[in-house]
Amino acid sequence: MSMSDDDILAPRRSRSGSGSHAPFAGKEAAGPIIDQEGHEIRPETLEQGFREFRFEFGQGNPFGNLTREQRIARLEVIAKLLDVAFILPGTNIRYGIDGLIGLIPVVGDIITTAISLWLVREARALGAPWYITARMLGNVAVDGVVGLVPFAGDAFDVMFRANMRNVRLLRRWLEKQPRI
Repeated sequence: MSMSDDDILAPRRSRSGSGSHAPFAGKEAAGPIIDQEGHEIRPETLEQGFREFRFEFGQGNPFGNLTREQRIARLEVIAKLLDVAFILPGTNIRYGIDGLIGLIPVVGDIITTAISLWLVREARALGAPWYITARMLGNVAVDGVVGLVPFAGDAFDVMFRANMRNVRLLRRWLEKQPRI
């Protein structure tokens, strides 16, 4: 039993003889507006709510309201994910997605280096001085350059763990700072 094009464009009337189940089809709805609890909502209240209701896309940074400790914790989690998230079965060797993504020639190393550079930028935003960020950049550079060597560079990435080193450098510097 197939429908003709006319039935799709203009549906048949129901067998009970009545028209559409929507009594307000084609007309303005009449009657009170009711909320979920069954209370009536006045139209002027509804209009005021629509004027005040708006979305703000692209306004600010969704991570901008994090505290200092939350930002540091986020950096530590990302560093662990990049460098030591998994254990090689049957061994005690830990590796992260840095070693996995690095298996993709050139592109994988560019991606992981970019993420590592973002970690350095976050450290700088937390107030790390130039000598700490310089050491962090050095770790990222060594990791990135040696990581370009196929397979041997990936093995070096697994053992060197530049992101964990960088977070450790940042954490040691932060522990020496006076609490405000």
